[in-house]
Amino acid sequence: MNIFSYDAATVLSLILTLMRISIVVFMLPIFSTQNIPITVKAAISVVLTLGVWPHLSVSGALMPQHPFEMVLMLLGEVVLGLVLGMAVNFLFMGIQSGGELLGFQMGFTMINFADPISGNQTGATAFFIWMVTALTFLVLDGHLHMLQGFAASFAIVPPGGVTVGRLVLDQVLLLSADVFILALKISAPVMVALFLVEVALGMMARTSPQIHIMEFGFPVKIAVGFFFLSLLLYIMAEHVAEFISGIAGLFINLLRAMSPLAAR
Repeated sequence: MNIFSYDAATVLSLILTLMRISIVVFMLPIFSTQNIPITVKAAISVVLTLGVWPHLSVSGALMPQHPFEMVLMLLGEVVLGLVLGMAVNFLFMGIQSGGELLGFQMGFTMINFADPISGNQTGATAFFIWMVTALTFLVLDGHLHMLQGFAASFAIVPPGGVTVGRLVLDQVLLLSADVFILALKISAPVMVALFLVEVALGMMARTSPQIHIMEFGFPVKIAVGFFFLSLLLYIMAEHVAEFISGIAGLFINLLRAMSPLAAR
């Protein structure tokens, strides 16, 4: 056995697999956080490539010969990663938007800090809900379902075959509309409870004007908000579990919309 035999097609097939995995996977949530060092991401990319590549039928002949074609292929892989990552991020953005609404109703809008993961300014309630959602996503093996759905991209969309048309844009717009629906589903129960507290405080202010409603109502709203927020965690877990069960189908629909067959 000649261990120094060199097969150009095999090496190019491995490079194509590594190219897609390194670009796409770490645009997905959980993997794309800034807390993970670049060297660790590179090591995970190599490990995933070596684990997935023997089971794929990616031909090395798909590697373009011209540098301009190589740039187009890289841009196509970036678009593929952005679309798939955006589809999963809609879940986290919807839940975080619901947390921002809750923070506004509970009076926590004045407490903002820099999110160490995204670097953006966020409320304490929204960050707490986001962290609980991320932990629930990991506990329910959501990251494994993401990788399983992503592995189907090699069979549906070959390297260099990404096409962006009206079909994929329509699906992204439908998913973006679900952000607001999910935010209302998350925040509605707590907002209704806080609204009833506001009504009760208003009636108390009319019947007993000597009570300082601002000093009395602020801790009451916080206590009621945290109580219903604890009950809300179960509802969030159900939404996350439902989303995880449909990740593979969601990815397949998006990939079919970006496949060369969709452009015909």
